[in-house]
Amino acid sequence: MPNKENTVDWLLHLGADEELIRRAGELRKVMTEAEKILWKELRDRRLMGVKFRRQHPLHLYIADFYCHELRLAIEVDGGIHEHEDIREHDENRDAELERLGVTVLRFMNEDVMEKTEKVVDKIRGVIVNSPHPLTTSPLGEGGKDKFPSP
Repeated sequence: MPNKENTVDWLLHLGADEELIRRAGELRKVMTEAEKILWKELRDRRLMGVKFRRQHPLHLYIADFYCHELRLAIEVDGGIHEHEDIREHDENRDAELERLGVTVLRFMNEDVMEKTEKVVDKIRGVIVNSPHPLTTSPLGEGGKDKFPSP
């Protein structure tokens, strides 16, 4: 019996459960304006040929955007994230994802909407300096290949 932790689905979602995967699908239908703006920049490999997914389940969380190849999560936060208890939750969440090898970038809604090019430049810089080399997708055609965990 194959080790489920080496399957594409487990690695792609870092063990997220079915309920979280279902919830992510719902969130894709109700993106914020800032998320829509950033998605226009990231979708269809528009940024340096890198594949991003939106509202992607990872472990116990849903990342606004995620690039599996680079293990890069991008969060677009509204004003509520400035509250101390929410900020603490975000810090704990980011630390947990980083423990799992995922780099987390955070941007405020206002920055995405008013300084889109600066936000994209920051993402571009992270891509260029990523410790994970850009290659063809490890998922292969149709996402069916298996590959070892990083």
